[in-house]
Formats: sequence, structure tokens, C-alpha cells
Amino acid sequence: MPAMISFRSVVDPSDCDFLGHMNVSRYFAACSDGVFAIQSEMGLTANDMRDGRQLSFAVVNAQSDFRSELSAGDAIRLESSVIEIGSKSMTFRHRLIRSDGEILAFETVFKCVLLNLETRRAVEIPDDVRETAAQWLKP
Repeated sequence: MPAMISFRSVVDPSDCDFLGHMNVSRYFAACSDGVFAIQSEMGLTANDMRDGRQLSFAVVNAQSDFRSELSAGDAIRLESSVIEIGSKSMTFRHRLIRSDGEILAFETVFKCVLLNLETRRAVEIPDDVRETAAQWLKP
């Protein structure tokens, strides 16, 4: 299966810094939203985090490349895929693309651990989450 489109937006003027380009914090905010979207598709929904298993992925390492500037009015989408599934961790690739011209603006790899929200410790990824995540697994 191809990467999941985990976030769509249009760059708002309030997303931009005084140079007129999208602020660095907004790139990571889009990726954060993308992680929550893809983990929700894996069964780790907001309701499950609050009232169910109380599990969520947490970023422990990020490697990022800024490829092209984004400005107010640019339509963007985030494509997320899984590049590795460990026993307690999962590694995601996020690609932020400017729709006009299909320009790759930003790419990052997030290594995440599955965190038990009560104990604040990494835990084994449940089989149902692992099986669902495999559909976005890319070499």
C-alpha cells in the first residue's frame, strides 16, 4: 500500500515567520498531527488513549531535511509511511509535499516508542497495531 495521506492543509499567514515562509514549528506540527492520524488508523485512537489501552507513540529521535520553502496560500499534504517495526518501537517517514508542482518541501524520519501513558514506559506493540501498521511498511 502507498503512504497514507495523514494531513492536509493550506499554509496560513499565521503559520509563517517574519521572512514570509512557513515557520519550522509548523513543519513539525504537521508531522505530529500525521503521527496521531496514522496511529489512530492502527487502532490507537484518542478514545483508546483516554479510556482504553492508554497507549501512544512518542518521538524519541527525528532526522529532518528541509527541501523547499513554503509560503502562505500553499496547499500541502503529509504522506506518512512505516519504515521499521520493532518490538516496542516504530519508525515513520513523513514527506510534506506542496501540491502545486508536487514539490517535496520537507522530509523527516521519526523513531517512536509505544508509550504506556500511565507508567510513562515503553511497552510491546500489540499484535493488532503491528498487523495494521504493516500495510504502510516501506523498505
